[in-house]
Amino acid sequence: MFASRRAALRRAMEPEGVDALLVTDLVNVRYLTGFTGSNAALLVHAEGEAGSRFCTDGRYREQSAVEVPDLARLEDRACALRLAADAGGGGVDRLGFESDAVTVDAHSALVDAAGPARLHRAPGLVQRLRAVKDDSEIAALRAACAAADAALADLVAAGGLAPGRTEVEVALDLENRMRGHGAQGPSFDTIVATGANSAVPHHRPTAAVLAAGDLLKLDFGALVEGYHSDMTRTFVLGRAADWQRELYALVARAQAAGTAALAPGAAVSAVDEAARSVVRDAGRGEQFLHGLGHGVGLQIHEAPALAASGAGTLAAGMTVTVEPGVYLAGRGGVRIEDTLVVADGAAADLLTLTTKELVEV
Repeated sequence: MFASRRAALRRAMEPEGVDALLVTDLVNVRYLTGFTGSNAALLVHAEGEAGSRFCTDGRYREQSAVEVPDLARLEDRACALRLAADAGGGGVDRLGFESDAVTVDAHSALVDAAGPARLHRAPGLVQRLRAVKDDSEIAALRAACAAADAALADLVAAGGLAPGRTEVEVALDLENRMRGHGAQGPSFDTIVATGANSAVPHHRPTAAVLAAGDLLKLDFGALVEGYHSDMTRTFVLGRAADWQRELYALVARAQAAGTAALAPGAAVSAVDEAARSVVRDAGRGEQFLHGLGHGVGLQIHEAPALAASGAGTLAAGMTVTVEPGVYLAGRGGVRIEDTLVVADGAAADLLTLTTKELVEV
């Protein structure tokens, strides 16, 4: 699997005209090798695996032997510099590097280390490959979403959203339940926002106490095999008021419109507009404060970006969120979010299966 990913990267390198690519972003290194340690770099040679090299330091000698058995391995604390020197000494003329992940100071050091090799900016090559998930990645994402679904179901069934609990208590409870369902941990800092706090898109849990009549927004995900899930559900604590029902129904319509627009070849900006227009036509366009969604995978936010300012089109296998929200400052907000896989010739594959009906708890 990892060799096939590196082969795909070599094809992506051809238009760049580089003899090799120095991969220093650890997420990209993991995608291309399976290595999960904290220090590594990878040299992918355009001519094939024989000229490629993986480098980590001595702390990961045994781990890298297990995780990266199919590449020549070097040991050095300064992995990027070692591989740059190896490339320069090995006849590489044009050495591509991830200019979107390298600081100015690190670039200067790479220039010195590479010697005769000339550095060539080559940003985003691996990220573009990562945007389209293979079967193993989709399986991991599906498992991450299932862990989050199961944890939320347990939390609700156990009365974990009862008035009197604090946002912090609910967040910790939900995260522990995700671990109980196989997650290594949460995929990002869990958002629990009650009452007026639910109108803050990225509210951080506080000692605020859940109270009857509140909107309660939960935005959370599980991390499984390095892959992130992402889901938002909004509840009402007790019987919903008319304005809460109306707000929820509006966001649900927008979410359904955005989901229906997911298709190979669709412009990401058009998908955003499909949902945003529903909210705008209801007179609440200025209260939809963020883009419609984003890619998810080895990072919680990755390509593509579903936004009015987004560029590019969708492809089958891209895994994205659809998460419209409407936020009434000082009163409360509603967001509904799913993780879905764009499918060829069919509706998008829904990975987050918790009901999106308005739930009064």
